[in-house]
Amino acid sequence: MGWVFSAFALGYALAQAPSGYLADRFGPRLILTSIVSIWSLFTALTGAAFNYISLLVYRFLFGVGEAGAFPSMARATFSWIPLKERGLVTGINFSGSRLGAAFALPLMAWLITATGWRATFFILGGIGVIWAVAWWFLFKDEPENHPGVSEEEKAYILENRQKAVKTENKLKASIVLKSPNMWYTMVQYFCSNFTFFFCLSWLFPYVKETYNIGTMEAGWLAALPLIGGALGNWFSGYLIDFIYGKGHWVLSRRLTAIIGFALAVIGLIGSLQMETAYGAIIMLTIAIFGADMTLSPSWSFCVDIGNKNAGVVSGTMNMAGNVGSFVTTLAFPYLTAWFAGSALVGEDQLFATKTEPFFYIAALLNALAIIMWLLMTPKKPLLKESV
Repeated sequence: MGWVFSAFALGYALAQAPSGYLADRFGPRLILTSIVSIWSLFTALTGAAFNYISLLVYRFLFGVGEAGAFPSMARATFSWIPLKERGLVTGINFSGSRLGAAFALPLMAWLITATGWRATFFILGGIGVIWAVAWWFLFKDEPENHPGVSEEEKAYILENRQKAVKTENKLKASIVLKSPNMWYTMVQYFCSNFTFFFCLSWLFPYVKETYNIGTMEAGWLAALPLIGGALGNWFSGYLIDFIYGKGHWVLSRRLTAIIGFALAVIGLIGSLQMETAYGAIIMLTIAIFGADMTLSPSWSFCVDIGNKNAGVVSGTMNMAGNVGSFVTTLAFPYLTAWFAGSALVGEDQLFATKTEPFFYIAALLNALAIIMWLLMTPKKPLLKESV
């Protein structure tokens, strides 16, 4: 099952930078319409999987299709959102994925019971296509080209959004890979995703088996950290804009992320001290609240240094982050079995063994991310760094 989870994360990671480049080149209107249609197709095809290999292939291609979502949104943010409002908007955007996942846990349990697991994937694929069509007709790449935006609002956006870096240089891979800022943000995002993707993949079976509770109870409990993640996104977005409004651009990104990673460390270590499922979930909710506090500063930072190349810059960061997701989905079961002193065991035995090492490693990575943020500065656009 770890490989099924990781197949998505691997496809998602590998296609991040290319899809970000496409968003910068062709605009988020076309790219988001295309990729949501593609991932909806592979969502539906998941319901047609006929063996283990086909399931891995569909999951991998599903990840490839979905890869351009957030890089495209980052590029749209550069064009549409004033700099002083970037934090909260980014936080609200990411909270949608957390709330969607949280509500999916009980909702999908009901839908699978009502229609079967294959039909559930067909239904979800259809919903994605409907969204893609709506996006194509309702969105424009630039606010000045949107007929539904008033002249007053257009003037406000153009006056207050971040100004594009004026240079004849093009953002090349060599520039990205030579930037210390880029490497710092890739490392810290790897650490963030290592924590969060555990919540998306293994948290439900971990809680269910470790504390010997029923499926529905485990589903509701596993949803709480995701809701905590949404709240973390909103809070960090507000905090970024508040601090930025006081004239502290660097501090608005750095302090928010450091607080988030510190909370993640506290929550992960604290969860191991709890004797009940409810205590563990409270601590893991704190951890995911903190981990998701780091998203808004991370993506705001990518738009800061990427400018009109925000798509490819954020895609590069997200690629590193989802290598973390890929590692997480495999590290949890393999580390657990390894420290149990045995070969891989069945799910009914796996969570009765040693899970602590995974949580200590995740906490250590979050501490490393704090160091990365102490070195990062949003005031150095990549193209200016290269001049």
